Amino acid sequence: MTFYSHVRTAAAIGLAVAALTAGANASAQAPIKALTAAELRSQGKTRVIIAFKPGAAVAARAAAAAAGGRVVVDLDDVDAFAVELPRKALAALQRSRHVDYIEEDVPRYAFGMASATAAAAASVAVTPQTVPYGIGMVQADQVPDSLASGRVLCIIDSGYDLAHEDLGANTVSGVNLTTSGLWSTDESHHGTHVAGTIAAINNSLGVIGVLPNKQLKLYIAKVFDGGGSASASTITKGINACRTAKANVVSMSLGGPASKTEERAINKLVASNALVIAAAGNAGTSAVSYPAGLANVVSVAAVDSNKAFASFSQFNSDVELSGPGVGVLSTVPMGTGVDVSLSVGGTSFAALGIDGSPVKAVTAPLADFGLGDAVNTAVSGKVCLIARGTIAFSDKVLNCQNSGGVGAVIYNNAPGSFGGTLGGLATTIPSGTVSDTDGAAMKTKLGQSTTLSLAASNYAYFDGTSMATPHVSAVAALVWSYFPSCTATQIRDTLAKSAQDLGDPGRDVHYGFGLVQAKSAYDRINTLGCGK
Repeated sequence: MTFYSHVRTAAAIGLAVAALTAGANASAQAPIKALTAAELRSQGKTRVIIAFKPGAAVAARAAAAAAGGRVVVDLDDVDAFAVELPRKALAALQRSRHVDYIEEDVPRYAFGMASATAAAAASVAVTPQTVPYGIGMVQADQVPDSLASGRVLCIIDSGYDLAHEDLGANTVSGVNLTTSGLWSTDESHHGTHVAGTIAAINNSLGVIGVLPNKQLKLYIAKVFDGGGSASASTITKGINACRTAKANVVSMSLGGPASKTEERAINKLVASNALVIAAAGNAGTSAVSYPAGLANVVSVAAVDSNKAFASFSQFNSDVELSGPGVGVLSTVPMGTGVDVSLSVGGTSFAALGIDGSPVKAVTAPLADFGLGDAVNTAVSGKVCLIARGTIAFSDKVLNCQNSGGVGAVIYNNAPGSFGGTLGGLATTIPSGTVSDTDGAAMKTKLGQSTTLSLAASNYAYFDGTSMATPHVSAVAALVWSYFPSCTATQIRDTLAKSAQDLGDPGRDVHYGFGLVQAKSAYDRINTLGCGK
């Protein structure tokens, strides 16, 4: 039986096309709520991208509709659409003369995470204004952004908190390609953190970005909802939106498996003289993530405040530049960050809040609670000091609470700091984590007055190649603002040639050409010309 035997009449074709076209038009106006992976499996369906041959849009849509398909993302800009349809219909569709190719609508993930580094555990100072370490490392403090109004930087991410004290006064517009919130809201916090590194305002509050003086034009393509993931088709839609917005630089702190359709969109974007910059990935392996792995995209690895390669950063021959990506302080939606402070007997210790902990402060004597694996009323009215291991963090904190403890601090059983989560468990006492060495030092202070404070903040420390990418993207826009006659390719070449070489001499798989440098790039163009 051929695919077309499913189409009974011309009227059926017309109805199918009308239904599918209505879905496509709806998606152009407002995103469609897609089925989850579990819902697709339970219904015997899959989600794919169908690329149609030139002039075959109507016929391809008719074929997909007749197969029981529902368009969830329209991609006419690249002759394609994403559709949910019965898995059994794929083989026939692939044989259709109207179809160029069919590929899985693969997932994309944000490459940033709450920091578990020692640097991240420092208290977030919002008064006076803090200059994150990355600003000086990339030489952004040596190149004024007074000409940046001539550049448009597009951020493809989870949105932008327009209400933020450090972001609201920027020149910014955008589009929401998700079913959550607006482009000017950020349910997963990631996009706002990226945006702060690029353009947090010099206003005596919080932090500053690489371009802090409200000159740069920002365009936000919101592709991630609160879950922090999206499909390649939605990312492709964001890429197309950046091109429509005439973006000069596109910052993509995200990645995943290869997508031919996404590559098509990036090729068109690059052809419009845009510079595309993407995160190398956080798997800590030599795996290649896309779009960073594409030849016409700058792949960015992460380094720490000492310019050492970040252990989580992916490394491969595609890595082109490096940027600060460990313990990066930046903006998060107002009130969603947590400022943690811990002192015992007058001595301060670096602490991280456990995800899900109540935001509150307590002061009480410190008590040893061992592994926290059993209730022990001897810690009643005290702050529990607990060793990591054996049982979940949530059980340790709950046992402390049920023992009458007023706060919990878990120390590492391996070198260094670490992050933790309560896994959705609601507790009434604040909880945090410290390193193994700080835990050992605190054990010498049992019985002494301890203050553990978790306070709401508008700022947070994140780790990731997601954090390195906006440093590079912002430097590109900053340097390009002085030399607008240079092409995107010439700016890319200059950034590579002027980078601070790290690791093995020359380009290597960990650092690429090295740490991006704004002043060195400016000087190079000023002396030698574009791209030389």
